[in-house]
Parts: sequence; C-alpha cells; structure tokens
Amino acid sequence: MPVSMTGFGRFETTEDAWTHVWEIKSVNGRFLDVKWRLPGFLRGLENGWEKVVRAHASRGRVDVSLNLEVMDAGVLGVTFNETMARAMFRQMEKLAQSEGRVFEPDYNRVLSMSSLWRDSGSEPDPGLAESLTRGLEGALLDWMHSRTVEGGAMVADLLARFETLGGLTRAVAVRVPGILEEKKASLRQRITDMLASAGAEFSEDRMLQEVAYLTDKLDVSEELTRLDAHLQRIGETLRTGSDVGKKLDFLIQETFREINTCGNKAQDVEVSRLVVDFKAELERCREQVQNIE
Repeated sequence: MPVSMTGFGRFETTEDAWTHVWEIKSVNGRFLDVKWRLPGFLRGLENGWEKVVRAHASRGRVDVSLNLEVMDAGVLGVTFNETMARAMFRQMEKLAQSEGRVFEPDYNRVLSMSSLWRDSGSEPDPGLAESLTRGLEGALLDWMHSRTVEGGAMVADLLARFETLGGLTRAVAVRVPGILEEKKASLRQRITDMLASAGAEFSEDRMLQEVAYLTDKLDVSEELTRLDAHLQRIGETLRTGSDVGKKLDFLIQETFREINTCGNKAQDVEVSRLVVDFKAELERCREQVQNIE
C-alpha cells in the first residue's frame, strides 16, 4: 500500500541512567535526504542509524532529532585530570608562598580549562547505544504508522478522482462520433457550394478522399484507447506495487499528453470543455501524487 512522504514519529525512553526522546519529521522530495541532529559524542553511530532509516523510506526529506539527558556521568566517558590539577595547585602554592601570599584555587576557572578534561573518544556506552537504537526503531514505527494512515487517505481520494477522469474520458468517446458526422456534413456542403459557385463538375471520388482525410485528422480513437489503458494502470499501481510515487508521476504525464492531443484533434467546443475539466482534475491528482512515496 502506498505511503505518504509526510509524517511524524516520536518515541520516548526513560531509564535510571538516561532519558532520550527521538523525533522524526518528513516532507516530500524527489530523493531520500536524511538530516540528523545528534549530540557530538554520538556521531560515530550515525552511519549505522542511517541504514536503519533508509530501510523504511526511499524518498523525501527526513529530519531526525535526538534529545538526550544522561544522569550517570560515567556513561558519557568524560574524566577530569585530577593529577594534573593537583600538580598545578602545588606549583601555584609554592609561587604564592615565595611572595608571602596565600593561594586560593578558583575552581570555576578550573572547570573552564579544557586541557584538564578528557573525552575517552571511544564508542558510547554499549547499554546507551542499544537503548538509543531501540528508541530510534520505536520512533520509526510511529512515523511509518502516520505515513501509512495518510497514504491510505490519499489513495482513497485519488481513486475517486481517477474514477471521475474515467467518466470524462467516456464522455469524450461518446461525443467524438457526433463530431465526425457533423464535420463530414459540413465539409460536403462547403465543397458542393464551392463547386456550384465555380460551375465545376462534382466528383464523388474527390469527395471521398476529402472525407477520408478529415476522418483521419479528427480520429482520436488511439488516444482514447491509450487514455483508458493509463487510467487502468494508475488504478492498479495505487492498489499494489513498489516505487508507486515515481510510477504514478510518469503515468500522469502520459495521461496529460493523451488528453491534450484529444482536445487539439477534436476541434469541438464540447470536447474542449471536457478536456479542460479533465486537466483540472488531473492537476489535483498530480499534486497528491507528489507526496506519495
């Protein structure tokens, strides 16, 4: 079943050592473009998580964000170089004593000294990484559910619209034979009048040739056949299949081409009105299809 490229998913996890919330938002796009908002020390996990996301989507702009709060400092892999800090304090105490002063450490300044802090640079805590991956998968399931629900509503709407297009196609097919007869009668009358005014001899063979040429010029039977085939294929694609959005986009282009040719060839006011209605409805379908994966 087709799914919408627009969706939202959220999943929250609360454990003793950490709390994290994943949020996934997506909009339509020709290609899959995943954007991440992660804490810096988790960047090493991004490639693996990207594969998880790509298993659920093939098109669209996807924004994935993580809000992480860690209650256990050991999980972050950050340590303070206490040995270096004590050595610095001892040296400052000696300097202060040599000048007859008392040294009082400014711990706020110490906190801001990046040289005293160490990031282990290793992989994040395994338990945290596993928990985050489960949270991401939960957010993806919620995201897919919202896309599936919206996709189902879009399919129902499109099927109704393509049924309307089928009705307009049948109306054009009903009108075309009448156009041919009217054009034939008009052509015969014009030629007869011209020959009579010129005093020329009437030729039935010549008349048949002109009528045959007109019939071929106005004949849209092939276009109507292809139009029916495209509409039928669109209905089948909406109900089943993969890469639905790309296929529908192509089929709509072909459908537009055929109905446009019908309007140009028929040269009839009634058919022109039907073609305009068809194009307007088809454009609404195109807008919907742009959001189907």
